Amino acid sequence: MYQDKVLTCKECGVEFIFSASEQAFFAEKGFTNQPGRCHACRAARKATSGGYQGSSHHSDREMYPVVCSSCGKETTVPFKPRLDKPVYCRDCFQPRPRW
Repeated sequence: MYQDKVLTCKECGVEFIFSASEQAFFAEKGFTNQPGRCHACRAARKATSGGYQGSSHHSDREMYPVVCSSCGKETTVPFKPRLDKPVYCRDCFQPRPRW
């Protein structure tokens, strides 16, 4: 149904892929506009606007933009992702109870 689209970032001018899974996610959430910024510019904008919802000491930590391996949602993580390991958003990553 959806096909990958090449978009141009309105912030830095770099072309980026708006993937089919991202489009499906946007549609599922009821978003009508496609992203205007690339992943890196969105992450940078979120970091400077206080978009991180953690305690303030985490704001100094470098965050890396990623797409969730499970649901396709765009998110950021506090570690540099490796190509051989899946990365999940907060909603899809369910830590196991520690008993």
